[in-house]
Amino acid sequence: QVQLVESGGGLVQSGGSLRLSCAASGIVFSKIGMGWYRQAPGKAHELCAAISRSEDINHADAVKDRFTISRENAKNTVYLHVDNLKPEDTGVYYCNATWAAGGGGYVPPEWYDYWGQGTQVTVSS
Repeated sequence: QVQLVESGGGLVQSGGSLRLSCAASGIVFSKIGMGWYRQAPGKAHELCAAISRSEDINHADAVKDRFTISRENAKNTVYLHVDNLKPEDTGVYYCNATWAAGGGGYVPPEWYDYWGQGTQVTVSS
């Protein structure tokens, strides 16, 4: 059974920092790309950052100067370091694991997509 468990959120003042963690189980973590998303009140999910199994990294333009994604395969954990937090960063932060398996030739692969329960980040002004 695949499980993604986020932690590290909390209430922080504007300009503060947090380290969010996502511990994964039930998957071959080192072979899977991971991502962090967030959802602000009343808004859709948006990508913050993603890291491939080969550690290619993509940060969303809105946060690339303040957020840093990293992974520690030995601990099956992906992190999101968030610095210089702003009130507009308030929201629930979710960990995501997505991968494709199987398929071949004319047979498309099957996609797998899992989410954690989220961790709340609240930034006060």
